[in-house]
Formats: sequence, structure tokens, C-alpha cells
Amino acid sequence: MRHSSVLTSSILLGFVSLIGATSLQVSPAAAQSTLFKRISTRPSTDGSLSAAVGGSTSVPYGWLDFCHRRPKECKVPALPAASVKLTAQNLRTLKRINQKANRSIKPVSNFDHWGTMTDHWDYPVDGKGDCKIYALYKRKLLQEAGFPRQALLMTVVHDLDNEGHTILTVKTDKGDLVLDNLVDEIRPWNATGYYFLKRQSQQNPNVWVSINQRGGTPKAITNVAKLVN
Repeated sequence: MRHSSVLTSSILLGFVSLIGATSLQVSPAAAQSTLFKRISTRPSTDGSLSAAVGGSTSVPYGWLDFCHRRPKECKVPALPAASVKLTAQNLRTLKRINQKANRSIKPVSNFDHWGTMTDHWDYPVDGKGDCKIYALYKRKLLQEAGFPRQALLMTVVHDLDNEGHTILTVKTDKGDLVLDNLVDEIRPWNATGYYFLKRQSQQNPNVWVSINQRGGTPKAITNVAKLVN
């Protein structure tokens, strides 16, 4: 099971609602790394290259619990939506970090790792984990590399076996790209064949939005480099 069933918790819901409503004293400019200058807020010119999102939806229990244990990760200000300019350098960084995480974390199921079916999201503190741990780690590494938080979105899908699965969506000016622990290749969202359920809002990571859309047909190898600016 790549992503165990989502549970609800009124206590954690209230906690994260408080987080989402709290703005830190950090300016939008300061929130972005000075090493990363090329951010585009323009929507993709081809809508099919980006998943269409709906309204707000339920927040995964795993994210709520993650925020409860690591409040500094979630107590962040709302920021304007932004996307990554897909340059050759940025694509190399995406590939490097995707492969680094995929090769450095030992895959283990949520139950075997934590002894519970309750969803547990965290960083690979012991070098092991399932899909959520891979995606969170990639999100962390990309932020440290200077990529904007608003372009790095935890995303819940059904995989090709119709099992729950979590991936990282990267919003770029050439569409949505997917970083996946099951595939080393960086793929457009519409080349995964996954059924996309929901993901984080670009503006606020504590708000999740619905998708409910099939991501095209699965392709093991895609030529993402042709999209590079």
C-alpha cells in the first residue's frame, strides 16, 4: 500500500486551521531564496499541460499529523502562486534531487515502518519510508535549492494499480511535472496514467484543492528536455 487510507481528526484539523490563518512576519521576497530568480506566475499557455483544480477539499490526516509534530514546517505565510521557469539548469536540479531521494531512501510500507495503518508523514529520519516520505524529502531538498514553496505541491493520486499513492507535483511554466519514487524519470502529470485526487494549494500548503482527473496515459520515458526554455 503506497498511501494508507485518509483518516480525520478534529483536533488536528483545528490545529492546522490555526496554522493556515497565522502569518509569520516574513515578506514574500524574503521567503524565496536569492539563489532562485526565475519564477513565473503566468498560467501555462496549454491548459492540458497542467491539472485543473477545483475547490478546497479535505486535508490528508498525514499532513495534519506532520504539522502537529513539526509546526514550523506548516506555520508559514500565504504567498502568491508561482511556478518554476523550466531552464536546463532547473531540470537538471529536479532530476538530481529526484534520483537522490529515490536511491537514498529504503522503501518500506507505512505499517512495517511505524507499526500502524494510520498515515504517517515525515522526513527520512532513519533512511526508510514509503511514498510520502520520498515526496516530503524531495520538497524539502528543492526548497533548500531555492525553488519556491508555492511550486512544490504534495499530491495524492491513485496509481496504476488503483492504490493510494503520494507524489510531488512541480509547477513550471511548461506545465505540471511529477517527481515519483516509483519512477526515476521526471514526467509531465499527463504522462503518468495516475488518477489525481487532490494536492496542496499553491498559495497555502495547509489548504488542499480537489483535482479528480486522470493524468493521461502512462509513459515510462518522456522527453521532458524538449520543454526546456
